[in-house]
Amino acid sequence: MQKILIVEDDLDIAEMLELYTRNEGFETERARDGLRALELWRAASPDLILLDIGLPKLDGLEVLKKIRTDSDVPVIMLTARAEEIDELLGLGLGADDYITKPFSSRTLLARIKTVLRRTQPEIGDKPLRVGALEVDSARVAASVNAQAVHLTPTEFKMLHHLVRSKGKALSRLELFEEAMPESDALERAVDVHMKNIRQKLSDAGEHDLIETVRGFGYRVKSV
Repeated sequence: MQKILIVEDDLDIAEMLELYTRNEGFETERARDGLRALELWRAASPDLILLDIGLPKLDGLEVLKKIRTDSDVPVIMLTARAEEIDELLGLGLGADDYITKPFSSRTLLARIKTVLRRTQPEIGDKPLRVGALEVDSARVAASVNAQAVHLTPTEFKMLHHLVRSKGKALSRLELFEEAMPESDALERAVDVHMKNIRQKLSDAGEHDLIETVRGFGYRVKSV
């Protein structure tokens, strides 16, 4: 049974989220402030986190920042205003999806299932290689010279699609629809994820593998 950590200070919304997810067969944990959220994230090892931005003690942005220093667990941000998505994108903290309140149970569950599917292996696919980079969809894992590159599910999905299409320029819209088809985020979310992917590849020793195609999108070089 997959576990979801619900981080929401509004009791009515938290109970609604718990009802929706438990009825769908998920196990849940709940936190009403940012500090408790970090405690439960470490103790409960959830498969996905629903994280509100406006939290007492430590806001959702700070919670996400701390989680991303140590974990690639899928995170869906819950926002009260569309403008908050712009703030999240500007900070480039690595959320996997964004939902603007109010939302229906159908929308919420569709987003959860979509994000969790990104964490599932694609049986039968062989690892793809370009330069020192290997992308293995059967393990949902990437590495540079056998050194693991830790990507969020959304980052992995984008990188895999780019490597699978190496040498071909892919538009931001195509990458967005491949990795975040139902998101409330804008196409520029792709730029945030690509910046994070590039930094992680560079930290592992693979520099300049992904090219920006000005005014269009991105391409992985044919090495």
